[in-house]
Amino acid sequence: MTALDLEVVAEKVAVVERHLARVAARLPAEPGALTPMSDASDAVILHLWQAVQIVIDLAVAACVRLGLGAPTNYGDAFQRLAGAGILERALAERLVRAAGFRNVVAHAYEQVDMERVHRAASQGPADLRAFLAAVRDLSG
Repeated sequence: MTALDLEVVAEKVAVVERHLARVAARLPAEPGALTPMSDASDAVILHLWQAVQIVIDLAVAACVRLGLGAPTNYGDAFQRLAGAGILERALAERLVRAAGFRNVVAHAYEQVDMERVHRAASQGPADLRAFLAAVRDLSG
């Protein structure tokens, strides 16, 4: 079992934090104020999507580096990490939903619901940070 490279993890954490700062700066306080096709919604969606994608990439890399096997999909990466005791189950399930959100945005599987975006942008950063802390602990 090999740890993740501390410098790579530190760089990824910094990038995620920059994206989350942009989300926070553009996210209106009220869900109804986040309207489709606006500068605010574009910035929130883009930066949240990018932050989630980096977390997904780290989760997949952690699975491979820790000998947990190659995940079959993005959600599976978080489930494998929970199965290995690296993530709490509840956090892993929320991160699976974040991966689903990422898929909706990236592939337009359904029309993006601005209330869902607002909820993800309000509540999701704490989960992304909790994941990053767990990965940082693996690297140290």
